[in-house]
Amino acid sequence: MEAWMGRDRWHVIDEDGALTVARRLPVRFDLAVEQDLPEASRTRVAHRLRQDMWRELQDLRGFAPAVQVWRVAGGLRVKAGGAVAARFARGAAEARIAALLQDPARVARWTGSAR
Repeated sequence: MEAWMGRDRWHVIDEDGALTVARRLPVRFDLAVEQDLPEASRTRVAHRLRQDMWRELQDLRGFAPAVQVWRVAGGLRVKAGGAVAARFARGAAEARIAALLQDPARVARWTGSAR
């Protein structure tokens, strides 16, 4: 396992083929959505997805984003979500993350395939 804290104070853990970016340790996924994405840098995808997810869910009290990215045949698999320190509507929050993951413009920006 390789772990470090980036300059922006996010924990980055590279373990068993999965790269995880999280604000808090231990990493917790109280809500999570998984999605396949095109091939790209795991680090870039994790950080950019984390930023967009935070912007989308910053009104969710006690939310600490976490993103896990690993390589699969044909691209990447991401798990986006995180820990929530308060009561929340899981279905609605996960639907917002799913919509984010299905936005072609954002996926292109995360993966570097924007034209």
